[in-house]
Amino acid sequence: MVFSLPPDEVVFPNPELADDDGLLAVGGDLSAERLILAYHHGIFPWFSEGDPILWYSPHQRCVIYPDKVKISKSMRQILKSNTFKVTADQAFESVIANCAKAPRKDQPGTWITNEMKEAYIRLHQLGWAHSIEVWQNNHLVGGLYGIGMGEVFCGESMFSIVSNASKVALIYLCKQFEFQLIDCQLPNDHLLSMGAEMMDRDNYMKLLQKE
Repeated sequence: MVFSLPPDEVVFPNPELADDDGLLAVGGDLSAERLILAYHHGIFPWFSEGDPILWYSPHQRCVIYPDKVKISKSMRQILKSNTFKVTADQAFESVIANCAKAPRKDQPGTWITNEMKEAYIRLHQLGWAHSIEVWQNNHLVGGLYGIGMGEVFCGESMFSIVSNASKVALIYLCKQFEFQLIDCQLPNDHLLSMGAEMMDRDNYMKLLQKE
């Protein structure tokens, strides 16, 4: 059953009531208060331009344990070569803009609408949203962004203009921070090749809400 969110109250239904595909609710807004509440309960927005705001809570999450991230031999050589420079929270707006422009397989447009960009930039200004930037010859060539929730980093999107740049961003996130889990939300071949695995909601929520 998909719930309609009341416009005058920042609440969500129990995530366990989500449909088989993870769809839980429709409506509401992208205010910082609502987004923070959503992520705290394992819920995230995902919708296309022109559609109402849709809120998801998958029964199975695609996650990466930072200490289990797979780094290939060729990738290790790239990391040692200093081909890239990596920073954090130095160009959040540029990262999210590039993620919105990045072409996606079997997806004609982007779910990172202008409304989404403005909402996550606001979360960044409030200290909740973070970015990893990958530079080559002083040009931004890759990166990722997401929400920090205690010991969990809720990844939202990544982009790569040159080969391996997004992999460098993800490895940096895994190795340079103290997150216990990287939430990738939904699986794809790229993430699975780097050690991503599936986790059920109950175990995910235990880590997410760990004090």
